[in-house]
Amino acid sequence: MEQLQEIERMIQEGDMETLNVYLNQLKATTDLDLIYEVASILAAYGFMKEASDLYEVLLVHLPNEAQLKIDRANTLIELGDEDEALLLLNDIKKDDDEYVQALLVLADYYQLIGLAETAIDKIKEAHERLPEEPVIKFAYAELLLDSGRYAEATHYYLEIKEQVNEIGDVSIISRLAETYSAGGAYEEAIPYYEEMLQDTSTPDVLFGAAFAYYQVGNPKRAISLLEELIAQDPDYYSAYMLAGQAQILAGKEQKAYDLFKAGILRDEFDKELQLSAGKCALKLGYSEEAETYLKEALVLDPEYIEALVSLASLYHTTERDEELIELLTDANEYIEDISTLHAFLAYAYERTELYDNAYESFKKAYSGMKEDHEFLASYASFLVEEGKRSEAVKVADQLVKLFPDDSNWRAFLESQNDEEV
Repeated sequence: MEQLQEIERMIQEGDMETLNVYLNQLKATTDLDLIYEVASILAAYGFMKEASDLYEVLLVHLPNEAQLKIDRANTLIELGDEDEALLLLNDIKKDDDEYVQALLVLADYYQLIGLAETAIDKIKEAHERLPEEPVIKFAYAELLLDSGRYAEATHYYLEIKEQVNEIGDVSIISRLAETYSAGGAYEEAIPYYEEMLQDTSTPDVLFGAAFAYYQVGNPKRAISLLEELIAQDPDYYSAYMLAGQAQILAGKEQKAYDLFKAGILRDEFDKELQLSAGKCALKLGYSEEAETYLKEALVLDPEYIEALVSLASLYHTTERDEELIELLTDANEYIEDISTLHAFLAYAYERTELYDNAYESFKKAYSGMKEDHEFLASYASFLVEEGKRSEAVKVADQLVKLFPDDSNWRAFLESQNDEEV
């Protein structure tokens, strides 16, 4: 015992010279129990190379000891020597008592390197061997959760809950709430969030519960939880976004706008808050404020298409054509496949009498706007004005097929048929 305490003292004081002398002497002894205890202490303090060396010494004396193979494999994985670690783990026989432990180590390793399915296979085999062991069930459920297999993960968390309420420091109730939410089963998640809230109202629990209530269309409860959260932690930035969205769901645009602005005061670099504030300002008729927020969102992310569309829509609605053209010309590389923005450009070019540019923009917009009555009517009218009557007939024909009650364009088509006759 005194020797172990002395080892810990050397480690804590950083006396590596004395420690190395002692370890070299220890390797020459035959006190295998002491060597093992020292190796365990070294591993616990993160001295993996020194621990691995001692486990290697022990394996010379006990080459068939499965636990030593597992212990050394763990240190080798930490040291980046995975190949030798895998050789040791795969050398453990299926009838060894430690085989399940080896499977768990292999599962951790395969998860670490991104081979999730292989990791799951290892845990599954361990679970089949010890089906009632809650720790193995928990490890299995955790891997399934990480892999997005929410229904399967939920099944095992529910089984664990019948046995224990916690594994380590992890609440099974919290895992059930998280897993149901991750899988979109918000109704099922809510009772578990409420059960958690009876014991703890941490910001994360409040946010998770509020999000679930928002998703099931209960903004009142979501808002109540988020107000409590913001009062508890004003710097929980994502709470402002969700609280604003919940207020919109409740039909309270002004309160939503105030929340988005409050969030921006806390985190001015959140582009989604800037966008939400801008869109909300538009609905409330605050055009200048909307423009400011939308521009700021684009400063934060010039490729933020949703902000670009919203700002372009504002310029289009107010016929600020030069600003619209400048905005979308600067963003030309981002908007190739966005028909709405090409339509806005077409209208702006037409109003500013840049007809060749308008024609090109109308053509680019057409493939994605073939079912939009306003666009089709504008495009057909433009083509008629430009003397491109055959093209106008094709667009008008598309319009009338979709909107047979449009008598003006039906009359236009009939007049074209009469002329041909």
